Amino acid sequence: MSLRLGVNVDHVATLRNARGEAYPDPLDAARIAIAAGADGITIHLREDRRHIRDADVAAVKAGISKPLNLEMAATAEMLAIALATRPNACCIVPEKRTEVTTEGGLDVAGQQASLAPMVASLRAAGIRVSLFVDPDPAQLRASAAIGADIVELHTGAYAHGKPDELARLQDAARLAVQLGLECHAGHGLTYANVGPIAAIAEVMELNIGHFLIAQAVFDGLPAVVAQMLALMQAARR
Repeated sequence: MSLRLGVNVDHVATLRNARGEAYPDPLDAARIAIAAGADGITIHLREDRRHIRDADVAAVKAGISKPLNLEMAATAEMLAIALATRPNACCIVPEKRTEVTTEGGLDVAGQQASLAPMVASLRAAGIRVSLFVDPDPAQLRASAAIGADIVELHTGAYAHGKPDELARLQDAARLAVQLGLECHAGHGLTYANVGPIAAIAEVMELNIGHFLIAQAVFDGLPAVVAQMLALMQAARR
């Protein structure tokens, strides 16, 4: 299977918001990433709007030529925004106001009753539904049971060097495909650690943001996207 790269441009908005200016614009970053070879763009509209804002969602959706993946909490407000915006995909993630970044996967197994109607509403609108989960068989089975199209495996523990996480991710990717789910992965991936994840044959997409935007400060976004794609392709071969 081929391997796609989704570039998360949230932290371009973080930099913009730090000074309250209109620049840098996440839409500009999205277009640059696509021109450099990115297969899609991810943005996370958080409940506290700490980086991406409502206007960014509409602007990026209208202004790019590749699929938009909207990360969102499982709330009525975010569901309404998603249904109005109609991104290519929505990735439902856990969200806490106090966290710096997403901490762990969504508890699909414990929230099936509340998540199932949201998944159904998004799918009825023609939006593909992804669930951001830990590499846990119970979470994968629950994701399939409520009708998700995709699971995105949380690679954060792997990225922080936990020794057994790669094997767990490999097993989870295989199980996801057996359950009829498309498998993506992301969180904490860098030049140094992307190879073993990219080499998992069942994974069809990696979503990477913070490292790419941070490294772009030194090397420029086109060069960083191109280098990440080269590392992914080399690992896949």
